[in-house]
Amino acid sequence: MDADDGELLTRSVKEPAAFEALVVRQSASLHGYLARRAPNAADDLLAEVWLQAFAARGGFDADRGTARAWLFGVARNVLAAHWRRVAQDRPGAHQHEPESSDPWHAVDRRLDAAALAPRLRDTLAGLPAVERDLLLLVAWEQLTPTEAADVVGVPAGTARSRLHRARGRLRTALGSPHPLHLSGEMA
Repeated sequence: MDADDGELLTRSVKEPAAFEALVVRQSASLHGYLARRAPNAADDLLAEVWLQAFAARGGFDADRGTARAWLFGVARNVLAAHWRRVAQDRPGAHQHEPESSDPWHAVDRRLDAAALAPRLRDTLAGLPAVERDLLLLVAWEQLTPTEAADVVGVPAGTARSRLHRARGRLRTALGSPHPLHLSGEMA
């Protein structure tokens, strides 16, 4: 039987070769997460995620969450650093606006429901960053609410409340009681 991701991550501290199986298992989902947010930089960002994850693998604590959530947390931090660099490289960029440089307008180009894309984009952009991250981690990356909570650093109960609030805002904005199927339940 194959080892689970947490076991592989823990074992890789003493047996670095065990990390390779984790890379094989999780690269596609991490790349998808990055490609939806930074399509032109996803490959480089994924490489950075794996470098940072490998360097920090000794800090993984299975009692605090799953390896998958831990890896998405690393990816989220790499992505945030990327957007800070992009913002700093822009002429006239304000250092206090790293979230505003995240190109949410690109989300609508990849949605199947093109007619809803502008309202969805505006609603997502209007959500607090943590609510947006939680919603996207659950809806797109198929993390559980508990795993998504670990990624953004909030308690699981808080994450569930914020997800509920974000889904309600989407329902209201899209004018439908069930506009999107989000992680096994109707939003």
